[in-house]
Amino acid sequence: MAENGRPEVSGGDSTSARGATARRMVLGAQLRRLRESAGISRSDAAYAVRASDSKLSRMELGRVAFKERDVADLLTMYGVSDAAERDVFLDMVKHANQPGWWRRYNDVMPNWFQDFVGLEESASLIQAFELQFVPGLLQIEEYALAVATRGRPEYVPDEVRKRIALRMERQKILTGVRPPSLWVVLDESVLHRPIGGRQVHRAQLEHLLEMAQRPNVTVQVVPNQLSGYAAEHPFTILRFAEAELPHVVYVEHMSGALYLDGLAEIEVYSRAMDRLMVDAETPDRSRQILAKLLSQI
Repeated sequence: MAENGRPEVSGGDSTSARGATARRMVLGAQLRRLRESAGISRSDAAYAVRASDSKLSRMELGRVAFKERDVADLLTMYGVSDAAERDVFLDMVKHANQPGWWRRYNDVMPNWFQDFVGLEESASLIQAFELQFVPGLLQIEEYALAVATRGRPEYVPDEVRKRIALRMERQKILTGVRPPSLWVVLDESVLHRPIGGRQVHRAQLEHLLEMAQRPNVTVQVVPNQLSGYAAEHPFTILRFAEAELPHVVYVEHMSGALYLDGLAEIEVYSRAMDRLMVDAETPDRSRQILAKLLSQI
């Protein structure tokens, strides 16, 4: 169970988890710019710090921890000799390597999903399209349990309980001091799918309606007659306030996930999201649909 519950094959100035993730991404982006300005290839830079091409790529994307020695060597290679400037970079390394709160769930969380949790913590805007399930950030515990156990909540392994606890913990970002904006577009079929039975179905819709009334949460419903035209599969776009950070598209599948951050890829998914938002009912009308459906259950 990762973002929404699909089975998986795998087992700023703040120094919080949110700040650490953002700092790692900013540091990686700045190191990449320094390398490109110095006219040094990624292969040569990787060799200088005893790393592979792919590892240096992950460093520049902010997806792996940094070693202070490696960053110091790269700064020297890129011609950064000013002591004060070097100290800024090395200070960022210390903060960027602070472990996130989700590390205590490492034993039940696949490696490919750890990246998502860190990125989600750092995003200023999260846009999600869903065809099958209510998005993980808006699921109630009983709904998540029904999805994770494939409709058999009477048998819940400890591993599954811990994954659900992770999901409930993730949801706290929506009610924190500086919550991100969450914009969700749901296929209408999601609302009619009685995951967990009538009682859980009703409770989930009530929670969805309640969350849709929060100032930082927007929910839109794509009516059945327009379903399937704008996008063929669920996806999430994570957008960041920092200019240095590239937006990221997250696409989950049965055995892992794709992280897309190329400009052309971001453009394709951004256009799809724009089309979905136009095809969908307005946020106000979507809340009315939820309320009407609740009155019928």
